[in-house]
Amino acid sequence: SATATRRAGARVPRGRQRSFDDRDGDGSSPRSRSRAELLAPDSSGDDDGGGGGGAQLSKSAPSRGSGGFLDAEEDDAGGGSRGGGGARSDSPSAAEAAHSRRFRDANATSPTNPGGGITRNTSSFVLAADQNPTPQSIPPPSFGDQGNIGEKHVLVMVGLPARGKTHMAKRLCQYLRFFHGARTQVFNVGSYRRKMMPAGRKADAKFFDQSDAESEKTRKEFARAALKDMIDFLFQSDVASCLEQRGFDSGRVAIFDATNTTRARREWIRKELHGLPLKLLFIESVCTDEQVIDRNIWHVKVQNEDYSDDADKRRAFDDFKLRIAHYEKVYEPMDEEHLSYIKLINQGRRVEINNIHGFLLGRIVQFLSNLHATHQTIYLCRHGQSEYNFLGKIGGDSGLSPMGEAFATKLGEYCEREIATDPETREPRPCRLWTSSLRRTILTGRHIPHPKIRTKDGENWIQMAPRVLRNLDEIYAGVCDGMTYEEIEVNYPEEFALRRENKLSYRYPRGESYLDVISRLDPLVQELESYQEPVLIIGHQGVLRLIYAYFTGMDRADACTASIPLNAVITLTPKTHTCEELRTVLHTPTAEEMGVVTGAGGNEDDAGGGVSPTGADAIARSVNPFATNMEPPSY
Repeated sequence: SATATRRAGARVPRGRQRSFDDRDGDGSSPRSRSRAELLAPDSSGDDDGGGGGGAQLSKSAPSRGSGGFLDAEEDDAGGGSRGGGGARSDSPSAAEAAHSRRFRDANATSPTNPGGGITRNTSSFVLAADQNPTPQSIPPPSFGDQGNIGEKHVLVMVGLPARGKTHMAKRLCQYLRFFHGARTQVFNVGSYRRKMMPAGRKADAKFFDQSDAESEKTRKEFARAALKDMIDFLFQSDVASCLEQRGFDSGRVAIFDATNTTRARREWIRKELHGLPLKLLFIESVCTDEQVIDRNIWHVKVQNEDYSDDADKRRAFDDFKLRIAHYEKVYEPMDEEHLSYIKLINQGRRVEINNIHGFLLGRIVQFLSNLHATHQTIYLCRHGQSEYNFLGKIGGDSGLSPMGEAFATKLGEYCEREIATDPETREPRPCRLWTSSLRRTILTGRHIPHPKIRTKDGENWIQMAPRVLRNLDEIYAGVCDGMTYEEIEVNYPEEFALRRENKLSYRYPRGESYLDVISRLDPLVQELESYQEPVLIIGHQGVLRLIYAYFTGMDRADACTASIPLNAVITLTPKTHTCEELRTVLHTPTAEEMGVVTGAGGNEDDAGGGVSPTGADAIARSVNPFATNMEPPSY
């Protein structure tokens, strides 16, 4: 058909041919062939595809979590790369010959499979039950889900008040949940105090006087209640069966958030947890910068529930400083060599670790080393509308449409006016710019100016110097790259249905899933956490959804449907308990830019360019349909 011919002859982005355009001996592309043809052996009997240099997909068990075509398994002898085209050998190896025999055996008839060979179910092509009676039902975990099943960790915060402990606990909780699939929860003793405080008593500075035995006893009760709930959380029974749990559970992590400033208190925690099957890590935050401490008090402490009824914030500030003085009298920095701990000094300028072992604990150390208490601003925007967006196609590496170019011009003006200028002093401030390696993001950022400025430290800084990162590339749609969703539904109806069932873990045939993208975003998010300058990320809808979800505290299962519209900039300012968000629409598209057909023989309500039919009505109502995310193309 014309559609199949168009797909087979589509231009392949440079550097990607080996990953999905594995030409067969007849010169055709896998896109123009059915899935059965892709999986079946060549009529000549060669498992490598008959002299075309293409990779032969082998038989593998299905995984509804992965969805669709499964990646080609590599034989022991090597073969092609997973999901891509390996080099063809002129003479078959022993492994290839064995693979050929297995395929012929699978095609043989049997009483339970009179037709012989591979049978087809609703999810993929699988071996008959008698050929694979005990299949592996769950694939190995992706990088972001690594961890031992059911493993328990307790992280105990240590440090004087206003040292950023709660900020660390909250950020770490979200990081482990989002990027490592762990079940996490913060148990803040201060929250228990506010709920359990006896009537008539006030949590002012006097309550934290360490020489007051009655107050000490009361505070110990709050800590004991938090510790009990923490243990219940770690060892409560799971509703899911063991088999279901294997697919997603990366263990549980509980964070005990309190001052824990004395050796006696830390030893009490250790004894309470002794004998339980868990790993214990203490995290101490040390800060000697009085400006940072005062800023934390003003921005966080005087605004919390302890001082909500106090109209005089200066008095609240002085009271909290007196609270810190009470803790300083008994403070004993961590030096217990028999405990596992990490000590972060002055926002990670210096890091000390002691007796730390294990994968997840190592990742925690790495993440905390990049964390700081400064509330930097992150700007997210999708690339301007691309030529493929206009045509309703996904993926590809096309340039910008006229609408996309108009947005790119306005983005350059917005960056110079809003991002690169300090909102208070209106002086230039250092900023960063990230783009993916795809043309549409690079072209969107080309109007942003890059003047050389001086930082407060007297160093030269190239403003918004573009940094191109392949980790920010859009979800790779594999054999569906360059198709419209209508074409995918017609040609791969099972894939279309599987993706609607589970968008998070669905993997495009020879492509990626959202979980795959989460894995490659992990190092970038850690680098973002380390920056103190504003960062503009010009990216793609699927990737920006995940970054947005992480910083706003969303669950990753909900991230797949987050609204990241075209023609707008999303401003995020992550804070300890919240994330401030502002959305700014920079460009309202015209009817011509949206592809509305007008004139003789045209229907003015017919919106093209991948825009829903309500797009034309939205224009008539002066509503930006792209800002409200009405367009159907959505990875």
